[in-house]
Amino acid sequence: MMTVLVFLIISAICLFFALRRKKTIFLVIPFLTIFLYFIVQIALVPLPFLDTIKFIFSLNN
Repeated sequence: MMTVLVFLIISAICLFFALRRKKTIFLVIPFLTIFLYFIVQIALVPLPFLDTIKFIFSLNN
């Protein structure tokens, strides 16, 4: 629940700055933070990184 709140706050701040300063680069920041969060969570798994990625993508078969 806390991570959702953090992502919502980051998104709101970036949206505010994107509209205020008229720079669309601020709209990319929430996507980058979510991507970085997923990479960190995958890296925390005690298996090797590539094995973890293979396991995640083999779950849909």
